[in-house]
Amino acid sequence: MLSDPIVALATPPGRSALAVIRVSGRGAFDVAARVVPGFRRDLPRQARLARFRDAAGELIDRGMYLVFPSPASFTGEDLVEFSCHGGHQVPARLLAALETAGARPAHPGEFTRRAVQNGKIDLLQAEAVGDLIDAEAPAQARAALRQLEGGLSRRIGELRSGLVDLLALLAYDVDFPEEDDGPISRDRLEAQRAGVAGQIARLLATAPLAERVRRGALVVLAGLPNTGKSSLFNALLGIDRVLVTEVPGTTRDAVEAPADFLGWPVRLVDTAGLGLATDRLDALGQAMSRRYVEGADLVVLCDDGREGGRAGRPDEPDSLAGLAASRLLRVRTKSDLNATLGEGLPVSAVTGEGLDQLRRGVAERLFADGVALADLEPSLTRERHRVALTRAAEALAQVSAHLAPGGDAVLAAHHVQEAVRALDTLIGAVDVEEMLDRVFASFCVGK
Repeated sequence: MLSDPIVALATPPGRSALAVIRVSGRGAFDVAARVVPGFRRDLPRQARLARFRDAAGELIDRGMYLVFPSPASFTGEDLVEFSCHGGHQVPARLLAALETAGARPAHPGEFTRRAVQNGKIDLLQAEAVGDLIDAEAPAQARAALRQLEGGLSRRIGELRSGLVDLLALLAYDVDFPEEDDGPISRDRLEAQRAGVAGQIARLLATAPLAERVRRGALVVLAGLPNTGKSSLFNALLGIDRVLVTEVPGTTRDAVEAPADFLGWPVRLVDTAGLGLATDRLDALGQAMSRRYVEGADLVVLCDDGREGGRAGRPDEPDSLAGLAASRLLRVRTKSDLNATLGEGLPVSAVTGEGLDQLRRGVAERLFADGVALADLEPSLTRERHRVALTRAAEALAQVSAHLAPGGDAVLAAHHVQEAVRALDTLIGAVDVEEMLDRVFASFCVGK
């Protein structure tokens, strides 16, 4: 485990009032002392005003520093946090001075990785740190905070404890079958197994909605050409994100943008109109539209209600004909021009009519159970979580057969141990470097 001093900018680079730089690791205080004349390590967590100088003694800036002695720091190591003026020059010079003083540039996520390795947080909480930073909607931030506070970690710990208890009972049954009241009842062992398996099943049920919250629900605007999809797209975003003209087929490519619908995260997509392709480029655009429709959590079918002018074109694109009703929401666009024609929720990108109702309808359709589910169970927010819990569930299913009359308690214990190992990978209780590399690769350098 590396503990050499590392340094990184913890705030975004560029013009700003302040920048924060962190140094962590064995020898971090010595590194800081070479940059801060009169450096004090004996006043933890107290902000001190100081001058920062480079190796030649030239003044870099006048700012603040805080000292966090091990183990009472984010990383569990000696850590110093510098606050200097923002911009490009000052942070870059201070980083260079700290590197010259003996710190190396941190790898992406290395500060949080060290926090995991030093037992300050577990892997689930570390992932929540990244999710909280990346959150674009309140629901995403709430979910990340719940996980950062340890809700999912505690539930996994409870499941693991239940499996360890089952292992102890199986070990007793194997090693001391004639002690006390004789062999442990297989019904008792099965009840313990079934209880843990049921809790795992309930956790797995949270995965689809929780993953949708974390990544944002994919909402696709689809329909015939020139039915107001792009205008509606811009109106829902509140900015002119795509071109809008009266010429059918203006949109040839799919355009995706994040949006916040009543606090819930949505990835809104404007697509090329579906119908009879006019040329090869139009055919390519429609093929991409169909791919988005197939992968959408919800398709908003836009229809401007016109009865004429559609000779040779279907009333509804063929690619939407087989779409399940639960994945389809109909809207009647251009309601300011066609007040009564067509079916679906009337909306107008010009007057704003129906936009709030549309946002509410999308949010209710996609996240109706979100709040209640979060109150009942912690949530599995990543594919990694779902895969690990599925492995545990499959292992426990194997246990049941070995607990039947004539079954082998040793094999049952083997499968329980497999389930325990699956849970251990979730919280990082096992030393799996490849898994850690994958988790922290997407982190920003200063985190």
